[in-house]
Amino acid sequence: MMTIRRLLLSILPILLTACAVLTPSMATSSNGVSVSLHGVNYTGESFQYVVGDPKDPSNSGGGEHISPFSAGGTMCCYQLPKRWAPGIQVQVQATHWTKKGPEKKLEEITQVHMVELPRFPDREVGALWVLRTKEGAIELVFSNVQPDHPDWPGRVKGWPEPSLEYRRERWELYRRSAQGSVDLYKSLLSKLQSNPQQRLRESWEHLKNRRSAEISEFTGSEDPAFAAYLKGRYINELKS
Repeated sequence: MMTIRRLLLSILPILLTACAVLTPSMATSSNGVSVSLHGVNYTGESFQYVVGDPKDPSNSGGGEHISPFSAGGTMCCYQLPKRWAPGIQVQVQATHWTKKGPEKKLEEITQVHMVELPRFPDREVGALWVLRTKEGAIELVFSNVQPDHPDWPGRVKGWPEPSLEYRRERWELYRRSAQGSVDLYKSLLSKLQSNPQQRLRESWEHLKNRRSAEISEFTGSEDPAFAAYLKGRYINELKS
């Protein structure tokens, strides 16, 4: 069982790659340049994106789901023209989920954004980053470095920082989960003390069917060593 402390630590800063500079991901063909896609979400709402060419439906990429105040992985791929020119449009279909009403039910909202393709060099185009800003706008950036790198060319700098409200929501979820585990093992330990034969039989059957290797050294539910093992396990789970 994870302790509350370990659970809280698990939500601290967003799980992102540690490299400061990304390896260029591009392939040149007779029709253009294929680049990888990265998504970054600066809002408190889950976000999904698909990048497409409004003139060529077969040219699209993305589709990953990005948690609030987080970033996605590397997605494949989007085909660019060999040379940049002003006025080239990219269609970004963006979906986010927002909480509505007193019950805070999630409502799915999909919007199509037409975004002008940022200028890119003829060589080493870099990856195409799709950003959902804290205002909910969609921005595109070409870069081989991450948002926290000094050479990042985007308007929005740095990785997303979770809001206090969002962190409190996550803390409460993990606190409830940890409390549930504490209550469970306290209950099991109490049953083992009040009705040991029944608890030992139930646990033995459960482990025999699901994790038989765990009890291979014991002769059965009446083995005193098994009772000691089970009690020790419950106590250790409460301490951990």
